[in-house]
Amino acid sequence: MASAWSRVFGFERVSLCDWPGMNASVIFLGGCNMHCPTCHNYNLAWHSDTMDVIPQQAIENYLTKRARWIDGVVITGGEATITPGLADLIRDLKHLGMPVKMDSNGMRPDVLQELLDEDLVKLFAVDVKGPYQKYPVLTGGTTSPEVAEENLSQVFELAKQYPDKFLFRITKVPVLTEEDIQEAESYLPEGFTLKHQEYVPPRREHAETDSEARQVSGDMVA
Repeated sequence: MASAWSRVFGFERVSLCDWPGMNASVIFLGGCNMHCPTCHNYNLAWHSDTMDVIPQQAIENYLTKRARWIDGVVITGGEATITPGLADLIRDLKHLGMPVKMDSNGMRPDVLQELLDEDLVKLFAVDVKGPYQKYPVLTGGTTSPEVAEENLSQVFELAKQYPDKFLFRITKVPVLTEEDIQEAESYLPEGFTLKHQEYVPPRREHAETDSEARQVSGDMVA
């Protein structure tokens, strides 16, 4: 199996907003199973073959040296759950004493289940894109309403079993109405709320994307 470390195309040394209440480093994995037209990390998601890999040793050295000030690591993408060897990467981080939060679009509940079974992830932040019937337009035609409902329903069942391990969020992209957001919120299990995130259009006309701006080369990590 390929190493997930070979899919690390970005690393943010310190973030105060990716894990509420935590000083976190952020690992960006390349590749995605969706093609959302509103994606901010589109180069990372769809064109990671044009980006440089951040060396595992450089990241581990940084986390070891800064362990006193870093509370944990956020793994995001792209979509982390499609990355082969993901569990091994998380185990490496746990060996360094780093708890892990992971962002996901919820389309691989089987992967979330495996990570929960091993208690590898402390918190999952799952995106609910909108009402199921709008998933085709929200995801660039990659996800049908039936697939979205099947997978997210499984994620919601996991959240019932592990209520402290999940939070859910929605980005208010232009195609969504207030009624759409309310419908998406109605899917959540009792006791959960849907965090609303304001939409900021991707700056695709710029040479440097948000994901590229957060990427650092290996020698800059140390």
